[in-house]
Amino acid sequence: MKFSVSSSDLLKQLQLVSGVIASNPVLPILEDFLFDIQDNKLTIAATDLETSVRTDIDVNADGNGVVAVPAKILMDTLKALPQQPITVSFNETFGIEITSAYGKYKLSGENGEDYPAIPEPETVETVTLSAYELNQAISKTLFATSNDDLRPAMTGVFFQVESGRIIFVATDAHKLVKYTVHSVRGDVSATFILPKKALNLLKNALPSTGDVELSFNKSNAFFNFGNTKLVCRLIDQRYPDYNAVIPVDNPNLLTVNRVDFQNSLKRISIYANKTTNQVILNINDGSLTISAKDLDFSNEATEQLPCTYLGSPLTIGFNAKFVIEMLNVVESDEVKLELSTPTRAGILLPSEQNEGSTIMMLVMPVMLSN
Repeated sequence: MKFSVSSSDLLKQLQLVSGVIASNPVLPILEDFLFDIQDNKLTIAATDLETSVRTDIDVNADGNGVVAVPAKILMDTLKALPQQPITVSFNETFGIEITSAYGKYKLSGENGEDYPAIPEPETVETVTLSAYELNQAISKTLFATSNDDLRPAMTGVFFQVESGRIIFVATDAHKLVKYTVHSVRGDVSATFILPKKALNLLKNALPSTGDVELSFNKSNAFFNFGNTKLVCRLIDQRYPDYNAVIPVDNPNLLTVNRVDFQNSLKRISIYANKTTNQVILNINDGSLTISAKDLDFSNEATEQLPCTYLGSPLTIGFNAKFVIEMLNVVESDEVKLELSTPTRAGILLPSEQNEGSTIMMLVMPVMLSN
């Protein structure tokens, strides 16, 4: 059995799928791509048993068949070839031969029937949303997830599907991001947690335009867009009640230029203690003073920024790294910081929200030393 295809077109599809392949898989066959040729269409799949990606490409084939192809050697071969038509053939013992204008390359495959089955969407609920909005939601929440494997729920992003919208929440207990997409089609109510690896793969695979069909059941989430399908196993944990930590009474409101604030934090944080990254905001009417000290090395820095401030004079400390990360995902010219006391969380918001989506970020203070 053999098929012909453009080397660059095949490589593009393989790169889309290859991100799911683990470096040390639990089964040797998981180092392979699954090639399934049916009616001049090649379906390429890969899985790590938690996340699976499948895509297809049109080819010229002389029959149907299935084979598992070693991923690394195949991709390395295609990367080393200039764009050209190639022919891939395999026999009944799963020996694979690639023919190009330069020569022939032989490698050993495996029986595709032994490849683990990829979950199919059964007994699912489905919503549809913009690929762009989904990409934005992932990009603006992933950085706030936790790396603590002892708290598995917080290592993923929480999806709260409600009528006409999805709320995406990520937190590591120091910072929290709540991103809401308002234009979702489908009358469904559900909650689930998606793992970080799957969302990173999804973010890189999503097109810039078009829609994504999101289906889910109690075990898996299924993303369908273009000729690509991504399946991931949900994190089977209870997500913490994030609403309980969001302060509702914040009488002090700071408004400041986002870029100036971010650049000032980057400079001042150089002089902060490397363990806490603490910077101190001293806020009065029309003036924001940002300072940091590292007493171990007698390092100290202070800067002053113009601002708009409504409220009582306030001095509060934050981890500069967390605030800088949050400012990275804000697109407005100015940001608002809602504050109450030096011991309560601050709320960071863009000065202007988009029509189709809104974002709210929370950062816990670093206690001021006497």
